[in-house]
Amino acid sequence: MNWNEYRAGVQCGWPVGVGYFSVSFGFGAMAAAQGVAPWEATLISLTNLTSAGQFAGLTLVVACATLWEMVLTQLVINSRYALMSLALSQRMGERIGLLPRLLIAFFNTDEIFALAMARKEPLTVPYLLGMGLLPILGWTGGTLLGALAGSVLPVAIRTALGVMLYGMFIAVVVPPAKKDRDVLAAVLLAMALSCLFAWAPVLNRLSEGLAIVVCTVVAAAICAAVLPVKEAQTL
Repeated sequence: MNWNEYRAGVQCGWPVGVGYFSVSFGFGAMAAAQGVAPWEATLISLTNLTSAGQFAGLTLVVACATLWEMVLTQLVINSRYALMSLALSQRMGERIGLLPRLLIAFFNTDEIFALAMARKEPLTVPYLLGMGLLPILGWTGGTLLGALAGSVLPVAIRTALGVMLYGMFIAVVVPPAKKDRDVLAAVLLAMALSCLFAWAPVLNRLSEGLAIVVCTVVAAAICAAVLPVKEAQTL
């Protein structure tokens, strides 16, 4: 274990952990309002670490949906993580075994992925494991406290906490987009495609999770063809 790399990962991931604490507080409060026990909500966050998937899953649980409906919904919403994991594997500077690979995949969220891909040095297992430590603690701890306080906070405050997730997305994307015009072009293209899937008469019927995957693949493919990154820039 390279502890220097691990500490560097922890230092990089602590802002995500703080943000996850705020967002998961809203999830815990919402779960408590739906009759989910605090320990059950905490266990959900501890074993999932996915915001959109957990909120959608909670809705299905409350609606008494079937297991297959749950599986298909989660598959669509979280399918983008498959693409993100493939991208991470291309940046790894060493061969990794099955267990570390599974742990890295578990920690691979939108924010962690963005921070990992922004690193100029090759990614290592200790670095990625360190980056995921505080986010999982923040996500789980926030859920627990949110569930315990769910019966006390007003609905308006619980709703406002959920908006912080989008603030985190913006905070992760804006800095690299300001420094690199190619990144800015990819962001603007993805935004245009997202608006198309939100407002076009036929495309707006597509589920949000699948729309994210399509926007990601199309935007990445176009930018890779028009604005290719030189091999030396990927190291």
